[in-house]
Amino acid sequence: MSEKTPVDFWFDPVCPWAWMTSRWVLEVEKVRDIEVRWHVMSLSVLNENRLEELPADYAENMRPGGTTWWPVRVVIAAQQLHGDEVVGRLYTALGTRFHNEGLGVNRDSIAAALADADLPAELIEFADKDTYDAQLRASHKEGIDKVGQDVGTPVIAVPGSDGEQIAFFGPVVTPAPKGEEAARLWDGALAVASVPGFYEIKRTRTKGPDFSNL
Repeated sequence: MSEKTPVDFWFDPVCPWAWMTSRWVLEVEKVRDIEVRWHVMSLSVLNENRLEELPADYAENMRPGGTTWWPVRVVIAAQQLHGDEVVGRLYTALGTRFHNEGLGVNRDSIAAALADADLPAELIEFADKDTYDAQLRASHKEGIDKVGQDVGTPVIAVPGSDGEQIAFFGPVVTPAPKGEEAARLWDGALAVASVPGFYEIKRTRTKGPDFSNL
């Protein structure tokens, strides 16, 4: 059997669009010979030098100590203390509560997600700590350096035909495709991303995130 193709996926747990894409790529894992490797990035870090350009409420959550920092700090602490293999499991638990169940980004949701992921409850203490911020920033930088500062989360990177990684932002999609539709989107995303000089396809979003089939 051939080895599965590694797919590196950078996410911030608070982003509903990254959540949709992550559920799609897990569907792709069922129909294409890939293996997803999860990494954290941070919308707070991404936007820390342009907070004044953002809506006031959104910016406030991203300031030091704001709610946007909490989940990603807990995930990076879990990774540092319990290994890479817990990242995807914890992301699924967080995203299910934040997005599918609509419980929002708060300490109760994070605590419940830790329990769902069979991780120690005391990890929530890292929500307010900068203990692993250096590792968080390093993981964020690794992902964002592949695609540039003018995008967000998620970032996906796959090996190209020459062995170098091909990376792209997105795709932004709702609802998350299933089965063969998921496979077709994956094949198409790889096809356009592999073309030298290709940068962007975009159209205006007319729907919000649809979690009904997750």
